[in-house]
This record gives sequence, structure tokens and C-alpha cells, in this order.
Amino acid sequence: MKVVFVGTVEFSKKILECLIDIKAEIAGVVTKEFSKFNSDFADLTPLCKENTIPYHYTKDINSPETISWIKDLSADVIFCFGWSSLIKKELLNLCSLGVIGFHPAKLPQNRGRHPLIWALALGLKESASTFFFMDEGADSGDILSQEVFEIAHNDDAFTLYNKVVEIAKKQVSRFYFELKNGTYKRIPQNHNLANTWRKRNQNDGIIDFKMSSKTIYNLTRALTRPYIGAEVKYKDRNIKIWKTEIVKCDSDNIEYGKIINVKNNIITVKTPDGAINLVEHEFDTLPSIGEYL
Repeated sequence: MKVVFVGTVEFSKKILECLIDIKAEIAGVVTKEFSKFNSDFADLTPLCKENTIPYHYTKDINSPETISWIKDLSADVIFCFGWSSLIKKELLNLCSLGVIGFHPAKLPQNRGRHPLIWALALGLKESASTFFFMDEGADSGDILSQEVFEIAHNDDAFTLYNKVVEIAKKQVSRFYFELKNGTYKRIPQNHNLANTWRKRNQNDGIIDFKMSSKTIYNLTRALTRPYIGAEVKYKDRNIKIWKTEIVKCDSDNIEYGKIINVKNNIITVKTPDGAINLVEHEFDTLPSIGEYL
């Protein structure tokens, strides 16, 4: 079974490595030379060169040039794992098995953008690693493989990303051979249960100390590496915050946003329901006790 692989992020790289390890027949790889859009961008071409896999750079997956390049490979299926634009009908219908996509959410729930970030920011207790047959909608095609996983309180974007990678590798190692042998199943999604998460904007990453401590904690762990980081505003600058922890504050008459302690590079800030420690941050000069964020 010949596979065309499409991807451009760290997740794509890990799954491509997995496919190489199980000796999948990879006819070619479509990727980007660079992407400012993806903070977890990964260059797939060293893997291609090392394993003598043809590759093609593109900025538009639906361009005539890219479709022609894929068509010439005469593949049976396209794996599209880590690509941020919709695939159009011509490409969807190019291979006999279609296009397999990936979404780290419990489809049909939570379609749309930034699924790992929203899951953490909203404090969800579980999500899922889902592979599905792509159609002209967004994350709406029949499910090929889905594995539910727990989101622990101490998970952040880095640990959850790696957790999803390990689960997804096991799924791919199974369903590649199911597709090859014709033993796979298609499970239609119940569209009545679907919701769609919106695209984040810059303001979504700003910590407002009117938020509860839990909300600040969840926002920070959602945006930490490999993503762009949450931010606080200080003296007309946006300062990156990479890690926080919730702490108690017994005083009820301190305004939220007031710095109540600075020690060992940790900044403690009052919140409406307690306080939050800014544990890992990018302050060049530490603010002082009594200042406000």
C-alpha cells in the first residue's frame, strides 16, 4: 500500500518516523520549507533524504502543481497529519482510500482549531487521539481510529503533546495494516453531538489577574512550549509566562493583580480567589512587591 504523507509539524515528524519504522511504503512526502504559522514546525526533509523518500515543498496543498506531483506517485492513500488548511475535493478523491486526517479531540466533539490548547485552557479531564477519513468539512469525516486519554492536572502543552504522539504512533502502527489488508472500519460521526472550537487570537493569551487562579493556571499550561506562551502586561510590554502554580492567600483585602511576594525569581500575584506564582517567565528585571500586573 503506497502512502503519500503530508505534514509540517513535530507531530508529523514523529508519525513519519513511526511509518518508516514499520516499513510502510511511503511514495512521497509533501511539506513546507518553513512555517511562521506553526510554532511546532519541523523540517521533514532530513528524514526523507536519509530514507530516500521523494519530497515536495508547497505553500498550497490544493495547487495544480502539488496535486500533479501527488498524482504521479500513484498512491493508494494520503496521510495528512499536521497541516492547517482544508483539503479540497480534487485531492480528497485522488487516491482509492482517500485522505486520512488527524485531530487530537474526542470527535465529533471539539472540532476546529487548537484542540490541545483549548482542552487545557478549559480544564478538560480527557480528550482523544482521532484519525478519520477526511471530507470537505472540518474534522467531520468517518472515524478510522480513536483512543481516549486522560488529561492530568499537572499536564501542560509539552507533556500532553508528547502523550498524544505516543498514543498516535500505536494507532498508526495498527491501522496502517488494517488499511493495507482491507480490515479497517469506518465509524460515521454523529453530527448532532458536534461543536467547533474557534481560532484563537492574540488577546486570548493575555493573563488578566481578574481571572481565577485556576483559569490563569490552565491558560498558562495550555500555551507553554511548544506553543507561544501566555503573557502579562507590564510597563507597556508583553512578558512571556511559561509556568505558574496556584497558592493560597489568606488576606481578602488585597486587590487582584497586586504583587505580594518576590523570591527566588518567583513572583506571587493576588487573584480574586487566592494567588498565583509566576514560576517561569521572561522578566528581565523583576517587578517589586506592591506593584501591579
